[in-house]
Amino acid sequence: MNELVSIITPVFNAEKHLVDTMNSVLEQSYQNWEWYLVDDRSTDSSVSIINSYCKKDLRIHLIENKENSGAAFSRNAALASAKGTYVAYLDSDDIWDMDKLEKQLSFMQKKEADFSCTSYRVITENGSLLNKNIFMAKQVDYTGFLTNNLLQTVGIMVHVETVGKKLCTMPNLRRRQDAATWLQILKAGYTCYGLSEVLASYRRTNGSLSSNKVKAVQGIWYLYRNVEKLSLPFSVYCFIRYAILAIWKRVYIRRR
Repeated sequence: MNELVSIITPVFNAEKHLVDTMNSVLEQSYQNWEWYLVDDRSTDSSVSIINSYCKKDLRIHLIENKENSGAAFSRNAALASAKGTYVAYLDSDDIWDMDKLEKQLSFMQKKEADFSCTSYRVITENGSLLNKNIFMAKQVDYTGFLTNNLLQTVGIMVHVETVGKKLCTMPNLRRRQDAATWLQILKAGYTCYGLSEVLASYRRTNGSLSSNKVKAVQGIWYLYRNVEKLSLPFSVYCFIRYAILAIWKRVYIRRR
């Protein structure tokens, strides 16, 4: 188990949480990785923070977009440079447990899986724990993801040599581009295998795209009807399932 893992992170004005995210990668028990952080024309100190880490560790690479182009463009720029057998996704405000890569890679090799997602916990903007862990199903196919959308970018890893970079290339959408990518991989016949163990932290931030409920609703409906071209009845069914799950995911009991 010594395959190179390419980590992909889009960055935009992420100075508030970026250090925690970067330290969570540096502290991984599995160390055979390379990391592409793509800055999308940040106006804060994100680039300076990344550059300070690049000087310390040659596995870390900064790519700077010429103009603000969105998360899909940024992730695709990183994917084009990636040399790893596997690709793992990590957003600039999320955190991995120190054994995340090691356990997920071992799981995928034992299962001979090409696509997987770890279970994860939800944390507040300041990093406090919420009483909400999201556990993955053992297996998810195309229809399963449409009706049970639990897959989260922080937990995704793909055997890119098998799946291919074409299927991992994200459609140029401002919202739900990650979900659209997982759907195109699943639609091609791959199964996403879930790890029951919680190995990552997804940060619920006030300013994130996912926190804007109106835009999130518009994004998921656009995904169903315009990207996946689902029938109106099935779109309505999937949307109802999405709405119920979205409410459940946002019902928290704070830990003291």
